[in-house]
Amino acid sequence: MHRRTAAASFVILVLSQSPAIGETPPSAAFTPAEMEKILRHSPLPPVPDDPSNAVATSRRAARLGQRLFYDTRGSASGIVSCATCHDPKRDWSNGRNVGTLDARFPRNVPSLWNIAYGRWFFWDGRADSMWAQALGPMENPVEMNGNRLGYARLVRNDRRLKRRYERVFGPLPDLDDALRFPRVAKPTPPTPDEPANLAWLAMTKADRESIDRVFSNLGKAIAAYERALISTDSPFDRFVRDLRAGAASPGGLDESAQRGLKLFVGKGQCSICHSGPNFTDREFHDLGRPSGYMRRDPGRAGGYRLVVADPFNRLGLLSDSTSGALVRFVPEAGGPSTQAIGQFKTPTLRSVAQTAPYMHDGRITTLRDVAVFYSTLGGSIFGHRERILKPLQLSGAQIDDLVSFLNTLTGAPIRPSLLGPPLGRRAATRHKE
Repeated sequence: MHRRTAAASFVILVLSQSPAIGETPPSAAFTPAEMEKILRHSPLPPVPDDPSNAVATSRRAARLGQRLFYDTRGSASGIVSCATCHDPKRDWSNGRNVGTLDARFPRNVPSLWNIAYGRWFFWDGRADSMWAQALGPMENPVEMNGNRLGYARLVRNDRRLKRRYERVFGPLPDLDDALRFPRVAKPTPPTPDEPANLAWLAMTKADRESIDRVFSNLGKAIAAYERALISTDSPFDRFVRDLRAGAASPGGLDESAQRGLKLFVGKGQCSICHSGPNFTDREFHDLGRPSGYMRRDPGRAGGYRLVVADPFNRLGLLSDSTSGALVRFVPEAGGPSTQAIGQFKTPTLRSVAQTAPYMHDGRITTLRDVAVFYSTLGGSIFGHRERILKPLQLSGAQIDDLVSFLNTLTGAPIRPSLLGPPLGRRAATRHKE
């Protein structure tokens, strides 16, 4: 026996008010197919487990990770932390086109909103877990430029940090011999003659393994903190809740935003790549962006090689479990296909209105300009553009409607206590008062 759901009743209601073909509707008229797609975008499910990180859900690990996230002491300059680029005041990005002024790092800083739902990390997917992603910038010469021996020394020499570490991971290994080495020691395979690499190779294998274990644990603690950075309970989510409840006049979206939503799941086909409750398929695509100085950026093709070689990947010895691992590498004689060149990860659209500029190279300044790009696909083309991408030729009003909808994906504020270094018990008490 067929039952008409409350949502279906709403579809019939709005369709009965639809204007003649060719006219712009005063408010959206969702077809049953569009309605089905809309409902797939909300609610956001619980944060998934990470078998490779045994402390992913530990509150103590999250507090340690929060402390490390805002700690500048591990950087070579002593003034850079994770929060320098992933600034909570800028919705976990930095508001700039690219991460640094260094020409070797010409990519936009992705926001950390909903990073816990990811399958691949960085624009090119060169990490396959949140904790491996956290480790990359800590040693990257154009980011924090720290070194894993220095981070181990920091934990060992800071009494409070050492105590917090050991509460989560157990006693630190014996680092006495390793800490006699120069202050900078880390593997640098592309430049094997670097002093840091020579110092690293001069250590015993046991010391190197101990340092790697401590370093990976710091990444796992940071990942435990980042799991709390969730954008949800947006106006769009409230709209969908009302739809499911059969409300005659669902709240959360005005008429312009509803028309934009109809474009998003309909003519615009945005929901093909920006699918599911987190508005991303978690895969890689080539949009044929203008090349310019990004011509040499291999995108996913380069990321594939890096994640395979990464000792901190989910299949490595430092992963807490490879069961259910998301990565299963299939050896390829020539590596990934040439079509992977220029492919970059589909970002979430949750809180997208707060995270300008846009695209992997940060070249598009406003959300409206992003909509214009997809409408016209203008500019020079480099790479293998997705076949599904066709110029939409949207009107100015339609572009405004699409932007209105995207603005409704901004989530509710998260706990203020997450927006800086963790407060001590006494400070937290004063803060509440």
